[in-house]
Amino acid sequence: MSNERKRELVREYKERKVRRGVYAVRCAATGEVWASPSPNLDSQQNSTWFQLRMGGHPNKALQAAWKQHGEAAFAYEIAAELSDEERTPYALKADLKALAEETRESLGAKAVVG
Repeated sequence: MSNERKRELVREYKERKVRRGVYAVRCAATGEVWASPSPNLDSQQNSTWFQLRMGGHPNKALQAAWKQHGEAAFAYEIAAELSDEERTPYALKADLKALAEETRESLGAKAVVG
């Protein structure tokens, strides 16, 4: 791969839009759902799955279900996304929190963290 192509790929990566919104973790074995906001939906699954695999997830009920039923019983879903409009950090946090509450209510979900 040429150096020019590498630079082009790096530039594209830096300019990509970060998807923000609410993700859900579903356990097929129990039907339980957990949902929480994330400022980066594309990297959230890796973070959550890593914590669960290592046994150090802060949500003890989610961790116990993972241990009992195994990774194959779980699915990661993007439940809701925020629009691409620019927001201040404070507005982004408030919008994500409100969207998470709405999503949890509609899914009958618990918080992923906490």
